[in-house]
Amino acid sequence: MPSRRIAIIAAAIIGGLAVLVAGVWVLLAPIERLSHPSEPVEANVPTWSQQAALPPLWDDRTPGNIGLLTDPVWLDSLSAETGIPERALTAYAGSAIAKNEFTSGCGIGWNTLAAIGYVESRHGTHGGSIIDEDGVTTPPIYGVILDGGDTANIPDTDGGAFDGLDDIDRAVGPMQFIPQAAANWLGDANADGVADAQNIDDAALAAAHYLCRAGGDLRTEEGWKRAIAAYNSAPSYLIKVAAKANEYLDAARANDEG
Repeated sequence: MPSRRIAIIAAAIIGGLAVLVAGVWVLLAPIERLSHPSEPVEANVPTWSQQAALPPLWDDRTPGNIGLLTDPVWLDSLSAETGIPERALTAYAGSAIAKNEFTSGCGIGWNTLAAIGYVESRHGTHGGSIIDEDGVTTPPIYGVILDGGDTANIPDTDGGAFDGLDDIDRAVGPMQFIPQAAANWLGDANADGVADAQNIDDAALAAAHYLCRAGGDLRTEEGWKRAIAAYNSAPSYLIKVAAKANEYLDAARANDEG
């Protein structure tokens, strides 16, 4: 593994500590929940998910680029099985592979990243956006303004560098990072020379770093719930992510058996 990739991942992990110390509220502001903050939690539904097995590696994989780590045949078949756009699934799968290589105690599965990506932005398709071949959401995805109405009140922290606003913050990209979290967690996950919150590769790996740091061992119910609560503490959010993560886990098992 090139030393450059090691440095990127280490910097993201170390930098993210400031976000945790400041408080979990600084990470994300999901598009869907902001307009329905009091949504009730359904009864008798799963509240956590086991982690999917790591995807098969691609024989021609490129270390340092998570978009070129996963077997294309697996990606194609599982994308059809789950309905996850293949470019998004590539990022979730590659992030799980890369993260588990460096943090074996976490055990994060691609299904958890995919579930969050679905809840946050419908895998980068919110508002009619698409993920292009380079992994960038086009047009860019932005959350609502965090002005303290039905949301947290987060004054500007980035001068508009991430979210385009120089007076208030809003979440950005397919995984919906707020600017302060983006500054602390993002790295260049696909070796294109840019750390971009609107890029699904960069955003998915940053989310994996954060979830593992917040939850510890995501293969346990306690660790998984702690990680999701750090991403968003609303009980209804946990239910939605758990439901999708389990749906994707079942699809992966069916795909492997087929």
